[in-house]
Amino acid sequence: MKSSSSPIILENVEILDAGSEGMSIARINDQVIFVPFVVPGDVADLQITAKKRRYLEGRAVRLRIPSPWRIEPHCVHFGICGGCRWQNMTYERQLYYKQKQVYDNLTRIGKIDAPEILPILPSPVTQYYRNKLDFTFSNHRWFTEPVKPDDDTSTHYNALGFHVPRFFDKVVDIRECFHQKDPSNAIRNELRSYAEAHQLPFYDVRKWEGLMRNLIIRDTLSGGLMVILVFHHEDPAIGLMIDHLTKKFPQITSLFYVINPKKNDSLNDLEFRHAAGEPYITEILPPYRDGYPDISYRIGPASFFQTNSLQAVNLYRTVAGFADLTGVEAVYDLYTGTGTIANYLAPYAQHVTGIESVEPAVADAILNSKLNRIQNTTFIAGEAEKILDDRFLAQHGSPDIIITDPPRNGMHEKVVRTILQIRPEKVVYVSCNPATQARDLALMSPSYHLVKCQPVDMFPHTQHVENVALLHKIK
Repeated sequence: MKSSSSPIILENVEILDAGSEGMSIARINDQVIFVPFVVPGDVADLQITAKKRRYLEGRAVRLRIPSPWRIEPHCVHFGICGGCRWQNMTYERQLYYKQKQVYDNLTRIGKIDAPEILPILPSPVTQYYRNKLDFTFSNHRWFTEPVKPDDDTSTHYNALGFHVPRFFDKVVDIRECFHQKDPSNAIRNELRSYAEAHQLPFYDVRKWEGLMRNLIIRDTLSGGLMVILVFHHEDPAIGLMIDHLTKKFPQITSLFYVINPKKNDSLNDLEFRHAAGEPYITEILPPYRDGYPDISYRIGPASFFQTNSLQAVNLYRTVAGFADLTGVEAVYDLYTGTGTIANYLAPYAQHVTGIESVEPAVADAILNSKLNRIQNTTFIAGEAEKILDDRFLAQHGSPDIIITDPPRNGMHEKVVRTILQIRPEKVVYVSCNPATQARDLALMSPSYHLVKCQPVDMFPHTQHVENVALLHKIK
């Protein structure tokens, strides 16, 4: 170890594990060090960047011995934008650590002994797999090198890309992103060039001013392409930009814009103004069982849909397989969102009742049932912890199976207690956060046995993992 008034450097430190938030883990004298952008198996010199009460944070300043699982990242922005922290690790090893994350959470947080965890389902593709990307316009560009005097121009500070981790006001200017298929990159780069050529001010988050705020691009496997432009205020330039975009990219099938004068980026309470094309795009997924029709989903500008469409098929088939419906079951789908799972399961159930707190999402769920001529679904707007009571059960009947797909913070404790009171035969718990899922499973353990789990990789090159758990009622 080298230390003085200069930063502390730890030499020849082996990276042992991959941890939360995409960080890797080293240990020195029983003290944990979290390090970004290194691979387990690396041996590196680490500079300590922060001292916390229970751990240290560091960064690699020199790679001594590369890990056998280290590979060359395919993106020039790797290590800067923070979106693909595991891109320098082989995909097979990424899957290993995602599977391990599920196991660790179930055994350490859920206190479940020897859970049956099926081998993780890899994503069918590991590049261009996202169907939605959100970009930010900013006049506070993140520079990796000092600005040269002759580059000190107003447009040089503009960026259209992703926020730098831990910096609310800095944005990485993205030239090529491997998340979303073409013409995503071309649309983003064209909009940047157009805005700069016409001297349209990029947003300044410090002063809350500037016309250009956000760009959202959505696409589907069936060929739909939606673009949503977000502006800070009304301006005659908006119409001209929209005309330019539709002429330059005739493959855009749906175009919206939003005026957001607020000091945050949330769009849920704002009007999406339909500018061109259809008011939605459509995703089509194959059914769970042969002989049944495909399921179509209309996706509006504010609709939620699983971000990896190809892998969504495997996720929903896993849920359907765990539910093992025979056509006579009453099913509750909690946190149903736009009813994607509810409508996918409905052909195999007697009835599916979906509960969702966001009213526009409920409207989408009802629309998707009508689109697929599904008549055995009911969608209720409300927070599950508030409306799921005896009166609700009397009105809609007691479920044989509950499907639950809560947000990252897991189920509300009242919802867990209500499930324990209802005591359905099965619970299928879909989670994007195995830690909160494990917490909820521990709360349910007096009445429910974890039969098996199926991890699903929805987001290659990131630490995120989806997990589907099947619970049976203890007799």
